[in-house]
Amino acid sequence: MITFIVSIVLLIIGYFTYGKYVEKVFGVKAERKTPAYTMQDGVDYLPMGTKRNSMIQLLNIAGVGPIFGPILGALYGPVAFLWIVFGAIFAGAVHDYLTGMISIRNRGAHVPELAGKFLGKAMKHVVNAFTVLLLLLVGTVFVQAPAALIHNLAEQKVALSIILGAIFVYYIVATLLPIDKVIGRVYPLFGVLLLISAIGIGGGLIVTGAPIPEISLTNMHPDNVPIFPLLFLTISCGALSGFHATQSPIISRTTQNEQNGRKIFYGMMIAEGIIAMIWAAAAMSLFSGNELNEIIQAGGPAAVVNEVAVRMLGAIGGTLAVIGVIILPITSGDTAFRSCRMIIADYFKVAQKKITNRLWIALPLFVMSYALTKMDFTILWRYFSWANQSTAVIALWIGAMYLILSKKNYFIAMIPAIFMTMATTTYILNAKIGFNLPLNVSYVIAAIFTIGIIGAFYKAARNKRNELASVDDDFEKAA
Repeated sequence: MITFIVSIVLLIIGYFTYGKYVEKVFGVKAERKTPAYTMQDGVDYLPMGTKRNSMIQLLNIAGVGPIFGPILGALYGPVAFLWIVFGAIFAGAVHDYLTGMISIRNRGAHVPELAGKFLGKAMKHVVNAFTVLLLLLVGTVFVQAPAALIHNLAEQKVALSIILGAIFVYYIVATLLPIDKVIGRVYPLFGVLLLISAIGIGGGLIVTGAPIPEISLTNMHPDNVPIFPLLFLTISCGALSGFHATQSPIISRTTQNEQNGRKIFYGMMIAEGIIAMIWAAAAMSLFSGNELNEIIQAGGPAAVVNEVAVRMLGAIGGTLAVIGVIILPITSGDTAFRSCRMIIADYFKVAQKKITNRLWIALPLFVMSYALTKMDFTILWRYFSWANQSTAVIALWIGAMYLILSKKNYFIAMIPAIFMTMATTTYILNAKIGFNLPLNVSYVIAAIFTIGIIGAFYKAARNKRNELASVDDDFEKAA
């Protein structure tokens, strides 16, 4: 219990200390007009208040990742707490803040455009394809996950296909309409349900004195799979997630002032870390490692969510908690498709003021996503995890390049970028869905690759200093 409470406190302290430092390093300009005003179109670009933006950002980034990921990560034991706390403070929140703020400085540009500007023109095309794939996987995962939860909640009396269809209809509407018409209106209500869920489970752990294990570096996974790199890909959204880099530009287009960035981007990642801590602690305290593994194998993380909610809060409270959990993937799935539409539109330079332009981009995405729902969820999640963290790596290197070109402390982005480059490369080399190489061989190749990336980064920085007159040119001169 002490470890759990201290971890929550550390996350909050991290927001007020390291978050403030990161903001100082970046250097906000309160007098600078944001894209919400300079690019206002009434659809994607329009000013909204900080409270609303913060809630939308939190619900955008907090899909099933900060719940399903920590539940799966709980199999490793309390070592998972360390990655959630330090990952959220020094990697995830830095990642979210920099992608959001750099986007604000560049007309609300998405990751592919920023990659093209800061990492080279070829990277724009690579990252564009990679990001679209990630968002399709995210959208599909965040259709299947809430559908399974609703199916269980309804005691399987409603056909799963009908639930999937209803979620897709909502996603289509939320993707096509202006952001303040659906997302901006329903998210405050969804936010209340999310808070009820998180506070209910977290408060229940404290009040009941749940036997949350204290900190340990011991690997407790029943299958004895290695902590590195698997833990750092399993727990993604609760500590560091590339999906967030696709979501922050949505809110960069509605942020009224750069001074609001720390609360919206850094702060909401810390809030997600707290949600992740709650669910990881609940899974560890209520189930032994073998028992937790058996439930996951039988019914997936969704089954654990149902079991935890009912045990902690009873039938009625548990139902409310599950509804709160259902909200998370739905409020990330809709913006995953919205973000995908915006990225494709930016890439092909298609104005989005006309709904017909939005329609012909969005509908093929939903057709492909529906086809992906036929894949096995566990396989889909593995590909999502790797694609997700690889996107985080790209976003962190973009942040490091921006800061080094600005002659600022780029190590705040570079250090987590190096660590995650090593982790994601090791994973894809060793994983069965990748190259299936022995783990020791994967470590060596990943280390060599990471060193090569570091060298390429410094070489690119030297070249970019001469190429870019300014890193904050609103994307006009260097795009």
